[in-house]
Amino acid sequence: MGVKRSLFAMILALLLFDIHAQQGRAVFYMNEGTTWVDSVMTTLDTDGKLGQLFMVAAYSNKGEKHLSEIKELVTKQGVGGLIFFQGGPYRQARITNELQNISRVPLLIGMDAEWDLSMRLDSTFKFPWQMTMGAVNDSLLLYQTGRLMGRHAKRLGVHVTFSPVVDLNTNPDNPIINARAFGEDPDRVAFQATALMRGIQDEGVLACAKHFPGHGDTDSDSHKTLPTVSHDIQRFREVEWAPYNQMIKNGLGSIMVAHLNVPALDTSGMPSSLSPKVVNGYLRNELGFDGLTFTDALNMKGVSSRYEPGEVDLKALLAGNDIMLFAQDVSKAKGLMKKAIKDSLITMDEIDRRVRKILMAKYWAGLSKQEPISLKGLAADLNDPQSEVVRRKIFEKGITVLINRDKTLPIKEVGDLKIAYVGIGREPRSDFYRTLRLYADVQDFVYEPRNENQLLAQLSDFDRVIVGYFTSDETPWKPYGIRLEEKRFIQKLGFQNHYILAVFANPYTLRNFKEIDQAKAVVMAYQSSKDAQELTAQMMFGAVRATGSLPVSISELFTPGYGLFTADLDRLRYGIPEEVGIDRRYLVGVDRIAMEAMRDKATPGMQILIARKGKVIYHKAFGYQSTERRREVGLFDLYDLASITKITSTLPLVMDLYDQNRIDLDMPIGNYLPEAKGTNKADLSLRDILAHQAGLVPWIPFYLKTMKDHRLRKNLYSDQRSLEFPIQVAKDLYLRTDYPDSVYTELFTSPLGPSSYKYSDLGYYMLFKMVQEYYHQPIDQLVREKYYKPLGAYTMGFKPLDRFPDYEIIPTENDLLFRGQLLRGYVHDQGAALLGGVAGHAGLFSNANDLAKMMQMYLNGGHYGGIRFFDSTTVNEFTRCQFCDEDNRRGAGFDKPQLEGEGPTCGCVSLLSFGHTGFTGTIAWADPVEEVVYVFLSNRINPSAENKKLITGGYRTRIQEVIYEAIEKSKNNEPSLFTSF
Repeated sequence: MGVKRSLFAMILALLLFDIHAQQGRAVFYMNEGTTWVDSVMTTLDTDGKLGQLFMVAAYSNKGEKHLSEIKELVTKQGVGGLIFFQGGPYRQARITNELQNISRVPLLIGMDAEWDLSMRLDSTFKFPWQMTMGAVNDSLLLYQTGRLMGRHAKRLGVHVTFSPVVDLNTNPDNPIINARAFGEDPDRVAFQATALMRGIQDEGVLACAKHFPGHGDTDSDSHKTLPTVSHDIQRFREVEWAPYNQMIKNGLGSIMVAHLNVPALDTSGMPSSLSPKVVNGYLRNELGFDGLTFTDALNMKGVSSRYEPGEVDLKALLAGNDIMLFAQDVSKAKGLMKKAIKDSLITMDEIDRRVRKILMAKYWAGLSKQEPISLKGLAADLNDPQSEVVRRKIFEKGITVLINRDKTLPIKEVGDLKIAYVGIGREPRSDFYRTLRLYADVQDFVYEPRNENQLLAQLSDFDRVIVGYFTSDETPWKPYGIRLEEKRFIQKLGFQNHYILAVFANPYTLRNFKEIDQAKAVVMAYQSSKDAQELTAQMMFGAVRATGSLPVSISELFTPGYGLFTADLDRLRYGIPEEVGIDRRYLVGVDRIAMEAMRDKATPGMQILIARKGKVIYHKAFGYQSTERRREVGLFDLYDLASITKITSTLPLVMDLYDQNRIDLDMPIGNYLPEAKGTNKADLSLRDILAHQAGLVPWIPFYLKTMKDHRLRKNLYSDQRSLEFPIQVAKDLYLRTDYPDSVYTELFTSPLGPSSYKYSDLGYYMLFKMVQEYYHQPIDQLVREKYYKPLGAYTMGFKPLDRFPDYEIIPTENDLLFRGQLLRGYVHDQGAALLGGVAGHAGLFSNANDLAKMMQMYLNGGHYGGIRFFDSTTVNEFTRCQFCDEDNRRGAGFDKPQLEGEGPTCGCVSLLSFGHTGFTGTIAWADPVEEVVYVFLSNRINPSAENKKLITGGYRTRIQEVIYEAIEKSKNNEPSLFTSF
């Protein structure tokens, strides 16, 4: 499905426009400003008035000599403004304050800020380039972007931002505009530029559309020469000037005139910036623009190679420009201008008119009440979370799918496909691959021309190959073309594999790239920023939708407005707290508590994940894998989940039987488990067992009967696997084949207590056997096929050493009582170990990310990744409190919040929440009310299970408390993100 424009978004953006604005008048024309303007005008002589016409270049990184020169221009020449270039925000703020303090008339401060202040300054925020914005079909989002750009400028004392670029980049070889443009479609660019402009100006900062009469169809750079644009006048009126017409009607404050040779507008060869026909004729008279006109920088070769400093300023003035930008010799220029007045080349009335206009703009920008820029909190204000939210939305909504054969995207069968990733290009980045790994077991390969044949051989066994092509994200002028050898590699790959190409580069990269015809899918992400990489990976797996469309033509098939939509599969997304209404500052306590736990030696390390509203907003690893501190914990390392196994392996299978009406929770287990018949367990109802209200003893140390005099019985164990000893309980330790029968014999002959709440593992031994006998399939294989693979939870599973190297598995206890070794990759629970590491109550390993997928599926009511695992009524039945009236908080299998006193949670979660904890130091909890998933994984029992500090210190529940406090504080104390929009 192609898309030209989101009509709804455009209508919304139009509604934002000031319906009271005077049609076609520049935004700064206000009657209330005339008194201040009049008062300033009376203080200015001719020299002072001429000074207002100049904006000179200033740098905050050039030192005292440069600053002294600028001070002299301000005090002696009375220049009206400064355009700041390279430097830093604090240095610029100090210089601005100093210069404003000594200036007779407040200075108009300008900056090139096309993608925000970072275009010129370090340590400031960076929005996407305009061509990336041009892919977005949401004008409201562009308006919000403009608002935030305006806020940043205003905060730094900047009154004019020389943006947006409204050139229509119809020439792919344009060396200077290119990705700085929104695109090439006149109507689309007009609307997008107007939305951004209105956002900027609604913050009291002048927008400046550039570069009139149109710099898009050039193949040379006006910084270096005078480019020629050969279109006829009708073409300019219908195409290049469409954005200007729209913006002028909506109050555009200023326009920058380019240095171009445009024969259709001026046959004399005069640069457009110096041409009265262009500035006064077409811009003023035909387009009706009454705002400020700036020249492009007068030091650029397009004019400076033809005219001397001063002379070029005069010509610009006589052409009709209001402000001479980047003037090189103000004193000389003023002298020539005075002579021009004397010679009647321009009248003093005309000078007064232009100066009054400049002063009106200054008044509108707040300069009549000029206040020093506060340095307090400046960096934070210029790098605010609101801007991060909007930036991420731009990259998300700009993602453009160009090819999607057989609905390859989004990738649904994450567990059934063998997927590889190859990064190529000038600057391959890891954020894309790291995010891909959050969804599937994607293997990473490195492309180099010399290893091409070897790489193709390695990739031949994969079902899908994802290729990421990257270029620099530093500036839009960096080279972006794909190399010939890279094209050839992709072509060869297409002969062999189904591949998906993600292009983190200028869309013109795909010009003359016929090799992509073989691709199963092609995605244009426009830039290689961290946000673009993360969100493109999320789109590929259906966590977000692709809704962007091409801003420029790259072939006959791929033209402006083209883009294919993809589906949303309801998978976990990954983002920042502010995207789900949480102020990140309130989550700092999570880090603090984690560090405290490690200082207290409550655990050597941990993984913590927090998701809200289906988006992971906190995902960190802390500390070391063990107390030996040899290897740090990684986000993809696996932990022993202990009793969380209950709700992530056995319980979903029980729920599945319930979903199919195969079991009744109020019927006795003896009806479903033949081994229970004739025992005192036969009449225990499934509901009572699941709610730990069946009278079962809490725990049986089955392993003790396999020992004598504190040593393993030799007739039961061997240090080598064999037919007689096939059950591995630890490294080089195997149990006799018949011993699990002894475990169940002891279980079924164990006594029963009263039918009241008492937590017990024993019920899950029986449920494990019940579901395994029903399905006639080993439970570890069963849950992997039914749940973990479809969820993309590829690290989750039993016996992790069969699938992962030991260094990716977190060790637990140094088990001196039973197995006599440090347990790494072998289940800690002794009973589960006797069953070969696969049991109903323990044995599962996972990282926090994959465990969160299971919890999110429950939170979604049984749906995840486009798959319905359970009916929502089933999830509701199992997660509800079964016997609250009997003082038993438990659900059917799930743990629930304590009814009073201490318990598994902070006590601040909703009563609808559910989850489970684990002996090894784990918790997984989901809350439907606040839509929160919280996962904490640790190995507190390393090196000894005697370490109770994690429990006594309440670290897991204290972190949970911080989460809920953050939600409440964000609700109560902070305005919503766009309250003022």
